[in-house]
Amino acid sequence: MSTTRREFVRAGLIGAGALSLGLLALSRYRSHRDQIQLTDLMGPLSPVRDDTTGIPLLLLPDGFSYLTMSWAGQKLHDGFYVPGNCDGMGVVRQDGHRVSLVRNHELTGSAGPLGDPLRAYDVTGGGTTTLVFDTEHRVLLDSWVSLGGTLNNCAGGVTPWNTWLSCEESFLPAATNQRPVSDRQRHWRTDHAEKPHGYVFEVPASGIADPQPIAAMGQFYHEAVAVDPDSGIAYMTEDNAPHAGFYRFKPTQPGKLNGGGRLQMMRVESGKDMRDGLPLRQEFDIDWVDIPEPEPRLTHGGDLATGVVRQGLASGGSSFVGLEGCIYDEQRVYFTSKTGGSAGAGYIFEHDVAAQTIRLVYESAGHTQLSGPDNITVSPRGSLLVCEDRVTSNKAAQQLAGLTRSGEMFRFCQVNPALRGLYAGHDLSTSVLMAEWAGATFSRDGDWLFCNLYSPGATVAITGPWQQGLI
Repeated sequence: MSTTRREFVRAGLIGAGALSLGLLALSRYRSHRDQIQLTDLMGPLSPVRDDTTGIPLLLLPDGFSYLTMSWAGQKLHDGFYVPGNCDGMGVVRQDGHRVSLVRNHELTGSAGPLGDPLRAYDVTGGGTTTLVFDTEHRVLLDSWVSLGGTLNNCAGGVTPWNTWLSCEESFLPAATNQRPVSDRQRHWRTDHAEKPHGYVFEVPASGIADPQPIAAMGQFYHEAVAVDPDSGIAYMTEDNAPHAGFYRFKPTQPGKLNGGGRLQMMRVESGKDMRDGLPLRQEFDIDWVDIPEPEPRLTHGGDLATGVVRQGLASGGSSFVGLEGCIYDEQRVYFTSKTGGSAGAGYIFEHDVAAQTIRLVYESAGHTQLSGPDNITVSPRGSLLVCEDRVTSNKAAQQLAGLTRSGEMFRFCQVNPALRGLYAGHDLSTSVLMAEWAGATFSRDGDWLFCNLYSPGATVAITGPWQQGLI
């Protein structure tokens, strides 16, 4: 029996809730909840050599191959060096076998901006690079700095009009002496910044961005963005604790985010707290409360860095925690909470745009199962692919995990925990092994998965026998 992609995803996530509920219930009777492991539904993972370096960098199911490209410290085609801390990423264009990706770099920096300083927003070190990859010949064709002078560019999202929205996970007012102490401690090399930060920037598929912050989308600890192609509404996550908001931005003119609009925060049934203790699969009605001042002002007092979320909470908005990845797919928005749930190991939510409801579709039962779901994407074959973020003492290396139609979370890829020593100029025992996966995104034909090894910084391109219903 055939099924539509939407039905496939919906059925899978209902099943995911059922599975998670079973795991959670089981965990109450276990003395060692963290011993619950992910399964290998696509077959056992084994070391596979990188086609670029020859290093058995990753563990993958049988039949998959990959290559790495644009490692930190190498040279881009524009002559600048590849920055490190490779984070969120998206496919912004595909012309035949030419795939264009924009990649974030979560950097503060004290040595000036990425790329040409005359084309940078500020003197800070964050930004984006653009890669053009030939899937037929398996070669990187072009690469350049496409945004510079920003701060802690963490995640973002692709727009329906083929641009990338790069988000600053930071908050800095314009004047150094007005910056909250907590933020100066969090980003310890930012006192030299000359402009305010905490914004969304738009990056084109080709060329270099005009670095203008989209102020109406808010100034806060931005994480990811997902745009509804029908309405033009942008949904946004906030990586903050103990309170974070889930937001939407309704542009005055769809497709023109810099033309103004309304910033709103989700309210779940009269401000229900969404950080812990949630029943799986239960739908909650939601509505939205306005954020009167998307750019917080000193006149309100308190911690400026939490000015947006405080406005939302004051109007009855709901508190989440540590929100990360966000992806839109056929009238649904999926987003992750890195530290949500009773184990603090993570939640995955589904927001039904048409029905205006939200429900929890997955809760990690413990840190060895899935520790901190971060960037998230939808496979062209219907399932979810989740990047793991958090390193724990009882985990060998980070994973890419899939959430199936039947509701099972399973391992697809892992950094090879047997790696030790210096490879390709990088100490893999202390950098790659302990680094998060980030920026997972599929080519538009579905044949390639691109993702980032956050540190020391590299992009991985994976291809192989993708399976319907899995990844």
